[in-house]
Amino acid sequence: MSNRRTVVGVMGAGEGASAEAVALAEELGECISARGWVLLTGGRPAGVMAAASRGAAQVEGHLVVGVLPDEGTGDDRQKTADLDLALFTGMGKARNVINVLSADVVVVCGGGGPGTASEAAHALNGGRPLILLAVPPLWRDFFCSLGEGVESASDVQECCRLIEARLGTVLSRAKAPPS
Repeated sequence: MSNRRTVVGVMGAGEGASAEAVALAEELGECISARGWVLLTGGRPAGVMAAASRGAAQVEGHLVVGVLPDEGTGDDRQKTADLDLALFTGMGKARNVINVLSADVVVVCGGGGPGTASEAAHALNGGRPLILLAVPPLWRDFFCSLGEGVESASDVQECCRLIEARLGTVLSRAKAPPS
């Protein structure tokens, strides 16, 4: 039996994130931390990444991990979301694979651009459950058409219930979150 904590990846738009996606991401980050799960994002101080990290950091005992695209040299080392652990990859957009494969469940919050779409595709390719939270209908229809393992939620509470259900089937031997 593993003592590893459950990791939930939250992906979405950075600078172009809508106000709705930012609000949902902050609430989602808090919900994830409140359940004792680790939050993993792209780590940048923008959009969904920053909002989810900010929400998670409000909960005592939180653990927020950011997988960043740059090498973390100079001023870039301090330009992150509210993280407990910053992982500097120097891999640019290729770090999206690390984001997804390090997560037990991936949530796309509000849609996004090509980077977010690539993370959703990597989740499907990597066998990670994918939950789409308040994404545009085109995103939902497209990713749901690609195969099993994709679910859609319209609000954070529904999303967290779906995460719990997916974790029950994916990580049946994982350590339960602290109460």
